[in-house]
Amino acid sequence: MPSIRVAGHEPGDSRELRVFYFLDRQTIMKRNEMMLSTGNTNRVYGLPQLVWSNRVARAVEQGMSCYPIYRKLHFAARIELEVLLDAIALDPSWRVERQNAENLFIDGEGIFVMAYGSRKAEYCSCVFYIWAADVAKAEAAKECILAKAGSTRITEPMFTIDWNFVTSNGIDSAEIEELATDVLYNSAYPEIVGGVHAFIARYLDAKETVLVLQGPPGTGKTRLIRAILAEMSRRKGEPARVMYTGESKALESDALFVKFITGEDDAFVMEDADHVMKPRADGNDHLHRFLTIADGVVRSQGRKIVFSTNLPNVGNLDEALVRPGRCFARLFVRKLTAAEAKALAMEIAAGDAEKAGRVSQAFNEEAARGRSLAEVYQALQ
Repeated sequence: MPSIRVAGHEPGDSRELRVFYFLDRQTIMKRNEMMLSTGNTNRVYGLPQLVWSNRVARAVEQGMSCYPIYRKLHFAARIELEVLLDAIALDPSWRVERQNAENLFIDGEGIFVMAYGSRKAEYCSCVFYIWAADVAKAEAAKECILAKAGSTRITEPMFTIDWNFVTSNGIDSAEIEELATDVLYNSAYPEIVGGVHAFIARYLDAKETVLVLQGPPGTGKTRLIRAILAEMSRRKGEPARVMYTGESKALESDALFVKFITGEDDAFVMEDADHVMKPRADGNDHLHRFLTIADGVVRSQGRKIVFSTNLPNVGNLDEALVRPGRCFARLFVRKLTAAEAKALAMEIAAGDAEKAGRVSQAFNEEAARGRSLAEVYQALQ
């Protein structure tokens, strides 16, 4: 096996590994022949990937099956990241190398695992990429890892936001992981006939792709979107992925739309989207791309597109966007009347005398004034 030197890399360094091979003439000729015949090169970005790539390349060269089974395990736990990874690393059933406090890779009999963790305010989040010689070994590795988290594992649904934004170098993105712990009350959305959870279920079951939410700030549009994503995660059995942007400039090219069609996102959320929903006759250059992806492959895969706007009366929406068969609903989310707001606040207080007192004091002032959902929750703090 050729020797390897890794340049410019210290433990914990996230930069690309630049790998130099010291090879004899025969090995060089053989490698060049393989590259000419396959056109295949590989760039690695960490020591675990280097080890895995090298092992797989040797197996392919020898005509052997190395890791035919692949699994991905993603979960969060209310435990310190270092404590969780330490417990995994010290398990005697496998060998572990630790690059830094947040990453490790596991090498065992018939398995190879890359693990990456991150710290959140109240929990840690980990993803494990598992390669195995057979299904039994892959499932055993998953169970062993989950056992280390034990009762600290978070069972509430989560979702991952792929936030896309414009920089000086073009479109960039960042992933944000969210816990979907919000409780939705039917009385918070009196305009939804039949209750909010039934509405979400009908939308996710419907063949229509588009949902349009309109209403002033603080009326619960984002809370409703989060509940939709949470239900997607429950149905999927793992965190749903949502492509998100609030910037019209990000829509000026086809890049985001191609990414959505060809990627693994379950939904596309566009907030403050009044400029997207206006008629094409008024100079809207973005809508045609949404109309294209709303049908075809996106609809056949059950993906959803959600628009929200703070403007309660966006006039003259393009009829093609909200036509039956494409748009599930155009929902106007309004402020609550004084009576509706007080009733909701008392429901949320759920018999808590201290909270009920704050509600009575807050809603006795300007009692006739309508309240947003945000104001109701603020009164309970």
